[in-house]
Amino acid sequence: MEDAQIPPGNGPAAAGNQPVSPAPAGPGQVSPPPGPGPKPNTAVPALQPEVPPAGAAAGPDAEPGGRTSIAEQAVAKVAAIAARSVPGVHTLGTGAGRTLGAVRDAVAGSDTSATAGVNVEVGETEAAVDITLVAEYGIPLTGLADAVRSAVYAAVEDLVGLNVVEVNVSVADVHIPDALDPRTVKRQPGTVQD
Repeated sequence: MEDAQIPPGNGPAAAGNQPVSPAPAGPGQVSPPPGPGPKPNTAVPALQPEVPPAGAAAGPDAEPGGRTSIAEQAVAKVAAIAARSVPGVHTLGTGAGRTLGAVRDAVAGSDTSATAGVNVEVGETEAAVDITLVAEYGIPLTGLADAVRSAVYAAVEDLVGLNVVEVNVSVADVHIPDALDPRTVKRQPGTVQD
């Protein structure tokens, strides 16, 4: 068989002028040291965050810029609705507060009765809620307070997005149904009561 001669500049080594790697050493053989030539760049480039130009969104998933403020009245309404939804809550507020609120609503045309018995303090990311309520007779009061607290925590955090730091519940009174109220029991004519 004749040896084929390859003219210089032709063949696999000439393609792209890339050096040919030596064949790996077999068992019992020593690999030759790497020959001269360019060393591959093994350094990892430093990652730098891309900063979008001022006024431009960073990408399709970026949130738009701006500030959100939530009024105490909005948080109070959410808390009031959550508290009223708990079984055993007769009403929110005290008797005097409800009467004063009804008069104020009639005169001013405002809607303070929706938040009667609810007082909130709102910060940038947190809120504190105070609730005064009248409970139905026969409901364990500490259990009712815990249920109201849980409902208000969940509603304000889910619907408003604020972190609730505390919910203080005050049970101002217990509503007694007419059937149990001794003031509403009718006297039978002709009977003497002690």
